[in-house]
Amino acid sequence: MATYTVAKQFAWQGPLSERAVRMCRMFGLTVDRLTSAAPNQRCRVRIEPGDIVYILGPSGAGKSVLLRELQRCVPASDAIDLASIELPDDRTVIDCFDEDLVASLQTLSLVGLGDVFSLLNRPSQLSDGQKHRFRLARALVSGRPFVFADEFCSELDRITAATVAFNVHRFARRTKATLILASGRDDILIDLAPDVLIRKDFTGQAEVIYKDRA
Repeated sequence: MATYTVAKQFAWQGPLSERAVRMCRMFGLTVDRLTSAAPNQRCRVRIEPGDIVYILGPSGAGKSVLLRELQRCVPASDAIDLASIELPDDRTVIDCFDEDLVASLQTLSLVGLGDVFSLLNRPSQLSDGQKHRFRLARALVSGRPFVFADEFCSELDRITAATVAFNVHRFARRTKATLILASGRDDILIDLAPDVLIRKDFTGQAEVIYKDRA
């Protein structure tokens, strides 16, 4: 088990135009107040190998900040981020996987890309939701012990998101890969069944909830 501590503050930066100064006066704000009220993202979390960590909160609450700061705590060689995975334009989806054909089909079916039209399409030509699932499949077979995914399942419909979340949970249990995911969706919690839930709101402080490991 490892304990990760995140503390990230965003200092307020000007300059203040005359129009902005007038607005500050309307709200009773001073420069000192703006500086002291700068967003401060804080979190302390214990993570075991194979855990699913789910950062949940509304847009703008700082989920992505926590995800990136947690990624900084992990050696780069041990982590893969979905956002860094390229979408080839020179080969089909199925040709992007080096496993034998059956194993590749199983991996792609796990993320909901098992239909022949998706498999024979180029990754760069997939829909946004399909691109997310392609990247997820590539991350899962990368062999890296840490997988980071921002906006996890955000662009998928309810049924597809639930299916992907459930299958990702099973994958993590089987491979002991540690998944650190962030999203605003709370409708996949039952299917994803995270070991660590980090609830994030606009206050800066995160609420960390651990599953009963007993």
